[in-house]
Amino acid sequence: MTSAPGFLSSSPSKLMTIGKQSPNLARSLILFLFAIVIILEFATPSDYVFGYLYIGAILIASSRLSRIATFQITVIASLLTLANLWIPIGESVSPPTIANRIIAVIALIVTGILGDRNRLYQMALLQQQSRLRSQEQLSRLREDFVSTLTHDLKTPLLGAIETLNSLDRLEFGTITSAQKTVFNVMKRSHETTLKMVEMLLDVYRNDAEGLQLNLEPVNLANLAEEILLMLRELATNRRVYLSVRYGNSEFRQDLWVNGDRLQLQRVFTNLVTNSINHSPRGERVSIVLESSSSYQTVKVIDSGMGIPADALPHLFERFYQGQSDRQATGSGLGLYLSRQIIEAHHGTIWAENLTPQGAMFAFRLAAIPPERAS
Repeated sequence: MTSAPGFLSSSPSKLMTIGKQSPNLARSLILFLFAIVIILEFATPSDYVFGYLYIGAILIASSRLSRIATFQITVIASLLTLANLWIPIGESVSPPTIANRIIAVIALIVTGILGDRNRLYQMALLQQQSRLRSQEQLSRLREDFVSTLTHDLKTPLLGAIETLNSLDRLEFGTITSAQKTVFNVMKRSHETTLKMVEMLLDVYRNDAEGLQLNLEPVNLANLAEEILLMLRELATNRRVYLSVRYGNSEFRQDLWVNGDRLQLQRVFTNLVTNSINHSPRGERVSIVLESSSSYQTVKVIDSGMGIPADALPHLFERFYQGQSDRQATGSGLGLYLSRQIIEAHHGTIWAENLTPQGAMFAFRLAAIPPERAS
């Protein structure tokens, strides 16, 4: 008999062996089955083939004993099936009987091989499940740690910002203009850090609990104009010009959607800030608003170097920052949070390169008729 590949390899570790809880019971049951089959085999003429019944013993061994034990039982069962050709001695054996017993032996070998393959498959499945459980536990621990850390960081940051505001209000005495400049720089730095901490906390909260929206009619045109006022100082510091356009129209239009005003404002802020950070000095960042009967589309267009082709599929992933020439770097969370918000509104968000240069970040939301906005 030719042994199956892998039968003689070492036994798996005790932790991963399938059905090791009752090996003694399995051995007893196998011996009992062997005894019954041997009695049937050798108490009847060779024309009656009972060797197929050894399959039960092989299946028990493959599920409850080691691979070596399964191989040994398969070999013994095959030899006993063939031995009945010569035992009892002197009994005439016909060619069909020999063929039947060879077929029975082949069936036993195939059963052993399939049982071994099934064992390997179950071991691999258990290992994969164990790895997935470990990864899930690690992910939960990491997210709990980050969530707790970001929450605890807010208190000292708020305290530092309030202290700097008190210094700026001269509550602790007079300060020089140079000191005032330094305090303002420190204040902006702390405020930026606080925004990043709050964004990180929001991202983990949204992933864990889902984003809760307070839906109401929102005019995207009003939001765009408000964002331009909010980010005017940042754009001025970087010498970038901001503007709003209404598609191909020269007149202002209302773009009504059913959304969460605060969350959509964050999307505008993230996209416009991202474009400002990408734009060379002296260039322009435009918010283009396009309205249709079904959708309201917002496009934020800059004149920067564009987006590397290999980065496009990953822009809205968590912590992704890419390798482009940026004037400023962030946490890699702004675009990911924007995607969370737009998807919670059942909208679509995307990015693409423009010709000859520049990039466009855009999102689309379902439109509502003006009469519903009143």
